Amino acid sequence: GKPWVLDPGSVGVVAFRTIKIRQAAAARPTVVRGNASEIAALAGAGAGGRGVDSTDEVDAVLPAAIRLAQATGGVVAVSGARDAVVAVDGAQVRIARIGGGHALMPKVVGMGCSLGALVVAYLAAGRALGGERRAGDWAATVAAAGAQAAGPGSFQVAFVDALHALRASDLARVDVQVEALTI
Repeated sequence: GKPWVLDPGSVGVVAFRTIKIRQAAAARPTVVRGNASEIAALAGAGAGGRGVDSTDEVDAVLPAAIRLAQATGGVVAVSGARDAVVAVDGAQVRIARIGGGHALMPKVVGMGCSLGALVVAYLAAGRALGGERRAGDWAATVAAAGAQAAGPGSFQVAFVDALHALRASDLARVDVQVEALTI
């Protein structure tokens, strides 16, 4: 099938939306990308956040992300102060934790959607989704935007400019830690 991304925005907040998003998850997305509260709610381990805002921490929902990756057969990307990308292959779990967030991100509407769009762009271009590499691209872009921004409005513009100017050498500055587990 064609690769696709499920962004479960506001799952757990509205019953109808939660039902529809869970039905979509059953169709085995290539990637599920959400904040910690959305991932927990989709995996049945939480009630969701406040609309699209997370009320959970990334590390606290990693067990739910692992279960969700097992259930969907896809990669699960959990965004937060320090992102996590989870992939499961049989009994092997790979978790990449990626630094590079910025204090202005929660003040800018659509940053999670921007990450989802970046993942979709990689899939559409036929690039393999090595989780830590793609999230590293994101983190490098956020870091560059944060260095240029004076506030939320200029952060959004600086983010688009930084994404346009992103180079492979920018990835060397991204903090990525990969952990392999057996379950």
